[in-house]
Amino acid sequence: MAACVDADGLLEPTLQNVLDQQTLKWIFVGGKGGVGKTTCSCSLAVQLAAVRESVLIISTDPAHNLSDAFRQKFSKAPSLVSGFTNLYAMEVDPNPDLSEVEGLGLEDGGGSFLADISTSIPGIDEAMSFAEVMKQVQSMDYSCIVFDTAPTGHTLRLLQFPSTLEKGLNKLMSLKESFGGMVSQVSRMLGPQVPGGEDVVDSLLGKVDQLKRVVEEVNAQFKNDELTTFVCVCIPEFLSLYETERLIQELAKFEIDSRNIVINQVIFPEEVGTSRLLAARVHMQQKYLDQFYDLYEDFHIVKMPLLEEEVRGPEALQAFSENLVRPYHPPPHPASGGSNSLLEELQRQVAQQVQRIAELEAQLAAAKR
Repeated sequence: MAACVDADGLLEPTLQNVLDQQTLKWIFVGGKGGVGKTTCSCSLAVQLAAVRESVLIISTDPAHNLSDAFRQKFSKAPSLVSGFTNLYAMEVDPNPDLSEVEGLGLEDGGGSFLADISTSIPGIDEAMSFAEVMKQVQSMDYSCIVFDTAPTGHTLRLLQFPSTLEKGLNKLMSLKESFGGMVSQVSRMLGPQVPGGEDVVDSLLGKVDQLKRVVEEVNAQFKNDELTTFVCVCIPEFLSLYETERLIQELAKFEIDSRNIVINQVIFPEEVGTSRLLAARVHMQQKYLDQFYDLYEDFHIVKMPLLEEEVRGPEALQAFSENLVRPYHPPPHPASGGSNSLLEELQRQVAQQVQRIAELEAQLAAAKR
């Protein structure tokens, strides 16, 4: 796919390349905790919904935030997002019951066993997230799936899960080939006590073989840059820069495509005004922004602004998402137009406060009646 470049020959500072690549099926959004992954993943899903037939956003973070971001309660079943006709959301349950095991294709003959031990398996939340991936790859009712992932460590385990599971299943199937005859003999010996003993073993091994094929398919799709990409989200600070570099290096080991970085919570110099604190933060951020540009000159780097209010609700996400496809340009600071501009801004704020006081007084009078 041809990269989007601007007039200077640099990669465009937008995620338009993700929207333009119609072959993409899996889009992971991840990074360090607290950098705004959920806001960015929801914003990307909103933009994708405008150009794709149907989009599903899945939260694989045990501490789900999709419901808070959209101001709508979601569950482990896909639900239509309010205000959209083709955008769906769901939150993976990290505490599975028996029905959750259906995603692994072992509900018959092995589901109860897996369900019994599931609560004691380390990393079961990643396993259940992967089970949801496999459900979707088998049905693929959506033209594109966006993953709002957990912090970096959990995400890397999730992405490593297909390869690890594939290796384990290969060993299991090799054991079947080595000991198949013995298993059949034992099954026939147990036949009178266990109805359909041999059939149960064959059925279970058949399910394992079916699971192996699905895992191989998912693994192949994850490594196909025409189908899968990873969008890294970070903030212009040292720890986030370090974590992003680690994440990109690990993604390269997994052969997963990553060519977009979203730098969130950026303070632009035009918005500093007379604040010494903001000026100091801009100076600190600029140092790390320069490092990002030096390290990732072959990436699309998108800068998202730090806002005065939280981005919550479909309307706010729609407005914020525009910054993913059009570079953000801060409005002129009120003080930049001289003393008259500053005076006008102060007068506007005073007028707003007076109006607010009048509204509160009216509410108080109504309450007394």
